[in-house]
Amino acid sequence: MTHRNALLAIHFGALMFGLSGVFGKLAESAPLTITFGRALFAVLALLLAAHFLRSSGARPNWRQRGGLLLGGLLLGGHWFTFFIAVKVAGVGIATLGFASFPAFTLLLEGLLFRERTRPIEFAMVGLVCAGLLLVTPDFSLASDNTLGLLYGVLSGLLFALLSLLNRAVTRGIDPVQAALWQNAAIMLGLLPFAWSALPALPTADWLWLALLGVFCTGLAHSLFVASLKVLKARTTSVIFALEPVYGILFAWWLFNEQPTPGMAAGGVLIILATVITSRLKTAAPTPASAG
Repeated sequence: MTHRNALLAIHFGALMFGLSGVFGKLAESAPLTITFGRALFAVLALLLAAHFLRSSGARPNWRQRGGLLLGGLLLGGHWFTFFIAVKVAGVGIATLGFASFPAFTLLLEGLLFRERTRPIEFAMVGLVCAGLLLVTPDFSLASDNTLGLLYGVLSGLLFALLSLLNRAVTRGIDPVQAALWQNAAIMLGLLPFAWSALPALPTADWLWLALLGVFCTGLAHSLFVASLKVLKARTTSVIFALEPVYGILFAWWLFNEQPTPGMAAGGVLIILATVITSRLKTAAPTPASAG
């Protein structure tokens, strides 16, 4: 893969991750069913990717598989809370709430890995908090926007925990294999709860779930893995900071979710903090299962 093709691939991957909220909103099903369906189609797509792509690491051992199963719980919780946020407050607010995850990553890295957090990194956390305040200035649990933002932020926290867990347990493992194990954990864990809803699933929802699993998860992850062989992690993380931009623009176009001035200003602050944070870190959190 050439450098130009790698850049195109990573932009397309970011676009696919950004469309996760759009497809989740288009699906009429409950967030739990959407989460199960996304994992189901992601497993199918990742099985194909594992077959056709050259392995870039080892298969996980049993201890690592336990960590990947725990990662599956975090990934499933991240998706579930994100889709709740989408249903409650719309794609834009949900996506910006999730985009707070780099701030959680900075704080949790210092706590869990005993890494020194620099003053400028605390400043980036403050920038994210300021952005979230601008997104929905009227904090009231009776407000759908506030409730949706809180679910989005919880989704970001779960994704930050997933990123740190992956850092600890996936070293040396083939990334496609790691994603396959985590998505399989979601699929099998939610099967008893989602099974009864599948016969009544609207035909259109099968399409949205397939797009979520195949394009927004399997293909996007494979493109990310392939591009990392050519691009630096910092470059890819900066491009992935565009994920909320793609999501908001498509939601504006498809659902007329026009961002308010405060939401736009808050989004700029959050995205700016994400870009700066990615430049500060020597290795960015893996966005393989984002959005």
